[in-house]
Amino acid sequence: MTASEKDILDALRHVILPDGGDLVARDMIRALQISGDEVRFVIDAPTPDMARQLEPARQAAVQAVQAVPGVASVSAVLTAHGPAAAPAAPAGEAPSLKIGRHPTQGGVEKIAGVDRILAVGSGKGGVGKSTVSSNLAVALARQGRRVGLLDADIYGPSQPRMMGVNKRPASPDGKTILPLQAHGVTMMSIGLMVEDDTAMIWRGPMLMGALQQMLGQVAWGDLDVLIVDLPPGTGDIQMTLCQRTPLTGAIVVSTPQDVALLDARRAIDMFGKFKTPVLGLIENMSMFICPDCGHEAHIFGHGGVKAEADRLGVPFLAALPIDLDTRLAGDAGTPVAAGTGPVAEAYAQLAAGLVKGGMA
Repeated sequence: MTASEKDILDALRHVILPDGGDLVARDMIRALQISGDEVRFVIDAPTPDMARQLEPARQAAVQAVQAVPGVASVSAVLTAHGPAAAPAAPAGEAPSLKIGRHPTQGGVEKIAGVDRILAVGSGKGGVGKSTVSSNLAVALARQGRRVGLLDADIYGPSQPRMMGVNKRPASPDGKTILPLQAHGVTMMSIGLMVEDDTAMIWRGPMLMGALQQMLGQVAWGDLDVLIVDLPPGTGDIQMTLCQRTPLTGAIVVSTPQDVALLDARRAIDMFGKFKTPVLGLIENMSMFICPDCGHEAHIFGHGGVKAEADRLGVPFLAALPIDLDTRLAGDAGTPVAAGTGPVAEAYAQLAAGLVKGGMA
């Protein structure tokens, strides 16, 4: 028998909060998902301070839901939808007000066992950032590096398909998440924890909580480098990663055309504002080489990303072709970098350059 949403909420009504009321009456349950005998939900507190006080309530909620018939495992995450209380200004000094200030919830948190963290970002979607991330991870693993891959694109997780992984991660104690292995890479994605056709209808605090959980609660083990495949743009996930994680640096992926470069510049500017070093730029879909005659065609233009790298004074890391085999390999779950051929060699050279430069 599968538990219903009503069964779960009825159980959560018995979890009384320290300042009165229960989790349901206070409207603090979010993103409730029931997949067979597995239940997942978010406890969304009004402030970070209250969230820190609610760990006993989170544990009680887990126990209450586990007691519901038909439930075998429960995962509950604490988040907060309001900013932390601002410190009082010194006597005689007005409080600092700045439009666009982003609240932070704690300082930088190092990930145990991980030497370097590389963020792979882009200003816009559709430039092949996730394809570059998965193939770069595999190429680095083939260079003998211990590599992790975190799919941080919460709304559009694609790494499970690209890496050929569909098994659900295990959690031996209900807190620690065991990542999966594919092509010599340790990987984790929110896509492994929800159904393929499930929409992630989450607000900013839930996104940030999910990212922090995948960074801090996953047993990554000893890694030379963790590659974080970011969503496109400059939103909550990017800000949280830059503020809370000791990033070695960022790699920005763009296609050559001007409209993509406009957004890539915004991504570069964002990393600069958070003092995250930009380690280099990659021009993806740089050229198409006809498999019949060998003619090289520049469908999206050519050289724009290299010119931008030269203007900014950052390394130009690679010009990667648009290639049918790359698309077929990604859809099949075996990245093209795991095989042989010109594209695999291009990724091998990219990985070798990062290793030689001490970036991976």
